[in-house]
Amino acid sequence: MKAAILSASGLAIGDAPKPEIKPNEILVRVAAAGLNRADVLMADGRMHGKLGGAGTVVGLEWAGEVVEIGHECEKFKAGEPVMCSGSGGYAEYAATDWGRALPLPAADMSYEQAAALPIALMTMHDALVGNGGLGAGESVLIQGASSGVGLMALQIAKYLGAGLVIGTSRDAGRRARLKDFGADMALDPGDPAWPEAVLEATGGGVDLIVDQVSGGVANDNMKAARILGRIVNVGRLGGFTGEFDYDLHALKRIQYTGVTFRTRSLEEVREINRKMRADLWPAVAAGILSLPIDRVFPLAEAAAAQAHMRANAHLGKIVLKL
Repeated sequence: MKAAILSASGLAIGDAPKPEIKPNEILVRVAAAGLNRADVLMADGRMHGKLGGAGTVVGLEWAGEVVEIGHECEKFKAGEPVMCSGSGGYAEYAATDWGRALPLPAADMSYEQAAALPIALMTMHDALVGNGGLGAGESVLIQGASSGVGLMALQIAKYLGAGLVIGTSRDAGRRARLKDFGADMALDPGDPAWPEAVLEATGGGVDLIVDQVSGGVANDNMKAARILGRIVNVGRLGGFTGEFDYDLHALKRIQYTGVTFRTRSLEEVREINRKMRADLWPAVAAGILSLPIDRVFPLAEAAAAQAHMRANAHLGKIVLKL
């Protein structure tokens, strides 16, 4: 099968073996695959605990049609349209555990739209609810809100009854669009005064911060948080390391949680998927929770699609079409 494969010179299109499914897996004929920052980090060799090296098929989410089912699978049937998370999505076929797959929630949803959703829905429901403990009426700040998962986080927070929802983006044009996705307030994290703006708007600090940037914003996040606030570290777009004010962390008694899917068990991921669906599926089916497609590339241009993501000029999801 054709696939986008890691090579010594970066991402390349080549032939890869068609996956052989395990008893707990389904095999999907891929129609579209969503791009994620982790894919780019893998291609650049910068992912801690990365899965595989040269020869690895990249891609964490995709949508398509089920063609084969393992005998332990509790759901799905051949011919059913699904969207999935897992690995190896930039390919004509991809396999995943049945518990990481979801039926398309609406008959008119395209595979391109579907391929944009699994990672964003699971990651941000888990960050906001599972680890962030979001309560109705609480204030929320999404650091790096103009990414695909960031836009979904704004929408989920608003849908689940958050109070003040704040998003950040360094780009003025994208910052202006955040209100279209549920942000009540949009800030530039490059402005040194942004934490003070949050303190003023919230009357003492934001309840919950979902941070996709890390690096240089860690201390400003803590400045913007209230005493006993929560910070959930989801992404490291701004760097894997940086200064950390331990005294400020202690002074505010902040609960700081790091999350990743890379060290979770199959059972944990199934449960994350189940809880997300229980809370959000009616809104996904109704189109209340959705993501804009910035651009669609053919599989043959997977490297160009990743270059478009590295340029950081997009709003929403970049998708590969097969």
